[in-house]
Amino acid sequence: MTHIEAGAELDPVHPVALPATRPAGLTGAEVAERVARGQVNDVPVRSSRSLGEIVRANVFTRFNAIIGVLWLVMLFVAPIQDSLFGFVILANTGIGIVQEWRAKQTLDSLAVIGEARPTVRRDGTAVEVATNEIVLDDLIETGPGDKIVVDGVCREADGLEIDESLLTGEADPVVKRPGDQVMSGSFVVAGGGAFQATKVGREAYAAQLAEEASRFTLVHSELRTGISTILKYVTWMMVPAAIGLVVTQLVVKNNDLKDAVARTVGGIVPMVPEGLVLLTSVAFAIGVIRLGRKQCLVQELPAIEGLARVDTVCLDKTGTLTEGGMDVTELRTLDGYDETYVRRVLGALGESDPRPNASLQAIIDAYPDSEEWRCIESLPFSSARKYSGAAFSEGDGEASTWLLGAPDVLLAQGDPALAETERLNEQGLRVLLLARATRDLDDPEPARGARPTALVVLEQRLRPDAADTLRYFADQSVRAKVISGDNAVSVGAVAAKLGLSGTTVDARRLPADPRGMAEALDEGTVFGRVTPQQKRDMVGALQSHGHTVAMTGDGVNDVLALKDADIGVSMGSGSEATRAVAQIVLLNNSFATLPSVVAEGRRVIGNITRVATLFLVKTVYSVLLAVLVVCWQVEYPFLPRHLTLLSTLTIGVPAFFLALAPNKERARPHFVRRVMRYSVPGGVVAGVATFVTYLIARHHYTGPGALDAETSAATLTLFLISMWVLAIIARPYTWWRVALVASMGVAFLFVLVVPALQSFFALKLVGVAMPWTAVGVAVVAAAALEFLWKWVDRRFAV
Repeated sequence: MTHIEAGAELDPVHPVALPATRPAGLTGAEVAERVARGQVNDVPVRSSRSLGEIVRANVFTRFNAIIGVLWLVMLFVAPIQDSLFGFVILANTGIGIVQEWRAKQTLDSLAVIGEARPTVRRDGTAVEVATNEIVLDDLIETGPGDKIVVDGVCREADGLEIDESLLTGEADPVVKRPGDQVMSGSFVVAGGGAFQATKVGREAYAAQLAEEASRFTLVHSELRTGISTILKYVTWMMVPAAIGLVVTQLVVKNNDLKDAVARTVGGIVPMVPEGLVLLTSVAFAIGVIRLGRKQCLVQELPAIEGLARVDTVCLDKTGTLTEGGMDVTELRTLDGYDETYVRRVLGALGESDPRPNASLQAIIDAYPDSEEWRCIESLPFSSARKYSGAAFSEGDGEASTWLLGAPDVLLAQGDPALAETERLNEQGLRVLLLARATRDLDDPEPARGARPTALVVLEQRLRPDAADTLRYFADQSVRAKVISGDNAVSVGAVAAKLGLSGTTVDARRLPADPRGMAEALDEGTVFGRVTPQQKRDMVGALQSHGHTVAMTGDGVNDVLALKDADIGVSMGSGSEATRAVAQIVLLNNSFATLPSVVAEGRRVIGNITRVATLFLVKTVYSVLLAVLVVCWQVEYPFLPRHLTLLSTLTIGVPAFFLALAPNKERARPHFVRRVMRYSVPGGVVAGVATFVTYLIARHHYTGPGALDAETSAATLTLFLISMWVLAIIARPYTWWRVALVASMGVAFLFVLVVPALQSFFALKLVGVAMPWTAVGVAVVAAAALEFLWKWVDRRFAV
């Protein structure tokens, strides 16, 4: 079949298209010349921070500065064991840098796999190039789903329709003709053509957006924002407490200078939750690495966290529940049309579209083209219309116009063919109607009066992993909503085959107002005949009811909904536009990867909530101890080495394992409130109990070495309470959690019984009465902790 190219000239006398010369694009020499002049689309596509940015972000922090200054002071005035906290900070910072660097390498390699490669015409040949290899004046070919990567002027158009909603907010596609401007950041929804690049690199309209795309971030998430808020509160508490401690230890008590400085630093250092930010960064980075191994590209890191909070997943049927390909299983002619003739029509229709979708590709595979037929005019398929069309000059000189699309759109209500279509849809089959048009394709309503000719029955290939994935979401209390442009009955049958039960709704009957739509969406499960704008409206309606919505898709009709959803998930084989706006890209095109993403997010959020409580209990009791010391005008009970030991055994080591452990608990909102509800009472109990033991010990011990004995008793109480906090945080118990808590207790016991370690950490229990008193105070405090935390659970149950 001969197809008339876009841009062909029409003889004013004879209505037959005359082929125009197709532009050959730039030559190799012209490309080289523009590269030499720097006229290249050189906007860097960055998937991560540079190594320098990673180092700066991990080293130059507010708390590293505080700890660093205190460490330098301690190196000059105290034994090396009182400076151990500084080495811990160095190790923490190093771990953070290494883990984020590993995450960067993972993201960089995945970004290359998922990178768009536009088709440009050079020396008369269409070739794929990287986005940053496009030069000024390049002729770039486009088709449905392609993103416009640079600004340009349309040179060829074959029913070309471009969606500029991401730039202008206008939802309706814009028809482009030769000479019209095209803007970077928009995308093709129907038809095809070519445009010439007029602005490349940083001059292009969307260049600044491209530069920010796919960047590895550790900010702008509830978790990170919450931790920043907590750190702000900690700073406010630290400043007055530290000033009071300095005055008390250096002026009021008039102690030996070096000992006073050491105890002052010992009081300030534990107020800083220095490992909390590190562990959050490490948990996120390891999440990226784990997902990267499963070919999942996280374009915006908070998406891991966001998907863990999702309670509603909107699934596009095609490409998500079903595989992309289809097979023609039956052809049913109508109104006595000859099947051989209908096959010839379908073959010609297939050949008329240079960029066929999955349905048309199945028809092309089933029905070969007839060389005698010549395409005069074509109407590309669009999701809004639900049909495509073409006008032909048949081999015998006859002219005819045909439409191919959704039967319930092309046919009038009550048409007998609709009943037959309904029966086929109920079997989960997809049905297209071939109709002969009585109007021209450029008519405002080309489908009006069309005569049904044949039903083309297509069978969709179900994804083998879709049923298990849907079952996972059901088990995790995440509601699945299937949203498709296909016939509602057909989509419902496919969903039923995958075990998804619920009401099937035709989206054309949905209420237009957001409230009514939201109520209908809460009740229904499967929605068919959904337009691209409706998909966007449905996401907004669900969000208006307080739902956190994830949207999956792979076609251009999904772009608007993906953009507005809390989390957009695109298939790697999906259109360039969907990959550009999605936060998560499944490069292996496997819907079964989604549970891994959800599980990773839940692991990160649930575990960081646990370890944040550990860190902040320490901050609260440290500030409280400083306040009590100031009020009672006594020596601070601890040296830095004591709190370094306690922090390592009850927080540092356990938190690292707990932060990376499996956790399937669904993420809950209000991170700061949830953490503070537990850490404040826990810190207050630990601080008061430790200070009580310290005061009792001050009355019990006298003479030389009394302060060391008092410190040892207070350390024992604080360690036992901190261990009880750890034991509560580690619930529910598994063998490894029990082993973790027990091993930390054994390590502390080892320090108490080995003379060299006793001397190194200045810990020696004197006598029998005071150590057992310390244990008794710790037991009472542990009981108070249990009571308070259970009360908090009941009082603030979420």
